[in-house]
Amino acid sequence: MTETRPMGFDTLAIHAGAHPDPATGARQVPIYQTTAYVFKDADHAARLFNLQEVGYIYSRLTNPTVGALAERVAALEGGAGAVCCSSGHAAQIMALFPLMGPGCNVVASTRLYGGTIQQFSNTIRKFGWSAKFVDFDDAAAIEAAIDDNTRAIFCETIANPGGVITDLDLVAGVANKAGLPLIVDNTTATPYLCKPIEHGATLVVHSATKYLTGNGTVTGGVVVDSGKFDWSASGKFPSLAAPEPAYHGLNFHAALGGMAFTFHSIAVGLRDLGMTMNPQGAHYTLMGIETLGLRMQRHIENARKVAEWLEADPRVDVVTYAGLASSPYHDRVARIVPKGAGALFTFGVKGGYEACVKLVDNLKLFSHVANLGDTRSLIIHPASTTHRQLPPDQQVRAGAAPNVVRVSIGIEDAADIIADLDQALAKATA
Repeated sequence: MTETRPMGFDTLAIHAGAHPDPATGARQVPIYQTTAYVFKDADHAARLFNLQEVGYIYSRLTNPTVGALAERVAALEGGAGAVCCSSGHAAQIMALFPLMGPGCNVVASTRLYGGTIQQFSNTIRKFGWSAKFVDFDDAAAIEAAIDDNTRAIFCETIANPGGVITDLDLVAGVANKAGLPLIVDNTTATPYLCKPIEHGATLVVHSATKYLTGNGTVTGGVVVDSGKFDWSASGKFPSLAAPEPAYHGLNFHAALGGMAFTFHSIAVGLRDLGMTMNPQGAHYTLMGIETLGLRMQRHIENARKVAEWLEADPRVDVVTYAGLASSPYHDRVARIVPKGAGALFTFGVKGGYEACVKLVDNLKLFSHVANLGDTRSLIIHPASTTHRQLPPDQQVRAGAAPNVVRVSIGIEDAADIIADLDQALAKATA
């Protein structure tokens, strides 16, 4: 396209990062199933290791198929660069890794996926890191949680499981005032619905396992860097803005500017943590992204119809879909996710925990799985599965109370989705 007219979303979803293979002319991105790459000579190898030249060294670090995916997701998110890794959970650690150190903390929303709460509550403590969980609807509470050891603020655009939309503009304002990077998990929204960088996010993370791939075939994660944060301003980020002992004393920010985070994540993060995405997984995700815009339109259309039907059903206590006019978060849709409120939400079943279990067991079309963002409609009871490890009060704060089921509405015929819920609710509440 011309320099004055940027490509549209659906065009980027097909073409960004994809070029005909120079050796064969292959139109689709090839699967480069190789471990290593032959250097032209000793000087070429040295330039690659010195980050003086961009190229391929070893597939734990870089791979052409994986690189194409990183370029595509960065383009869709409006970022300067991206790094792909083995899962969404890996992406969260990769995002924090250059920022944190022993004794440092991250301020995180209470409304997060249960696995993320577990990772932040317990696992990161083994690195000497910690997390503070607060209500991200309350700017004062976020500010009060920040201290001298805080290195990042973390939230989800559309929170899993409840579908709550985070006021990214409000949270970014707090982060900017504190001089801290804002990390936004955009998995459930996708860049089709929201580009968090446009709302002030520094880093965007994805579980590519979900909507980006869209067919439940692979696991993968992506971290996108806005390229806009000044890592040198505060002295709090020595891995990026001071001589990095893990990479022969290179000051990444001084040398690489807006690409500092991306190159550090590859040269140090992937090298030492080894959270590498495999090229076949990247290939599946590239193919999935080609239809992301079309799929998201149908996901949203179906989710709205199902949520409206559930809200009117007397067997249902509450529906958390932000696309409903009754939702306390409905006013954020036009500002944060103007194309729609996503397709992930929860609803409460009259009869509580036991009724939820019966509902799940009697569905026919829905798949009972620990996943979301598939073309298929999916359901799970968070209190007995994804959020089971949390105490009851934390389950409630996360939107995963015992009487709640989470649904990820697929792209089947909406009438069939509703019919399946109808027959299962009849049995669950009989």
